[in-house]
Amino acid sequence: MTPEQVKLVQSSFKQVEPIADQAADLFYGRLFEIAPQVRPLFPNDMSEQKTKLMSMIGTAVNNLHQVEKIIPAVQELGRKHVGYGVTTEQYKPVGEALIWTLEKGLGDAFTPDVKEAWVTTYQTLEKVMTDAASEVVPAPAFKEKKGLLARMFG
Repeated sequence: MTPEQVKLVQSSFKQVEPIADQAADLFYGRLFEIAPQVRPLFPNDMSEQKTKLMSMIGTAVNNLHQVEKIIPAVQELGRKHVGYGVTTEQYKPVGEALIWTLEKGLGDAFTPDVKEAWVTTYQTLEKVMTDAASEVVPAPAFKEKKGLLARMFG
């Protein structure tokens, strides 16, 4: 990311912050519309999740100028998502929903340069998260013992 892209993302996010609740509603509405298979990964009551989303985006955006400081937290988030059942393929609709939300929320302020800066930001953070997630060793699957005695005394 260039310093100019960082500035564009940070300044455009300042315009989103006052409408954070609506932005979160737009984001999740769009995400569940384009990727309904991810809905079961989330709680029924999305209030806390929406707050977490906007907080996480805010923290990442506000620290883009010193990205090395947020990399460990982004990596940890990627590792945690494995435990939630998130797959690498599910990051794509999340990015699409984010860009769509920003376009709706920013209107005319969502210029091609702003869009490119956000796409680059998301792709950068997505790569950090998916790389970290790929390092997670899945827990071994439970194998049922087959014999009657093994099941009884196993």
